[in-house]
Amino acid sequence: MDEASPKISVEYFDNATVVFLSEENILRERDITAIESSVMPLIEKTDGVNLIINFRNVKFLTSSALGLLIRISKKAYENNGKMLLCTISPKIYQIFEITRLDKVFSIYDTQAQALESVE
Repeated sequence: MDEASPKISVEYFDNATVVFLSEENILRERDITAIESSVMPLIEKTDGVNLIINFRNVKFLTSSALGLLIRISKKAYENNGKMLLCTISPKIYQIFEITRLDKVFSIYDTQAQALESVE
């Protein structure tokens, strides 16, 4: 397996696609690029996709990772879809609050809540 391959998994539901970020640390540019190259095709293949990104394993991320989330959200919106975030630790959530991205993104405590919101 390629060292630059992202450690993500994808689960499909009737009304949403859930991307699980498996890495605890999303810090290196090559990790961010690998995640982007895996997630963008999911959006491009499905017009109107409801993409939920599950952060349950993430403990640290960089500003570049935040930039990636903005790009993913924009791409989903351009394709008549939306991006939601869920299961963000309190420490990571503080980053969203400081950057005011908590006002930009739809963030849910649990994956079930995120799925329910797109029904």
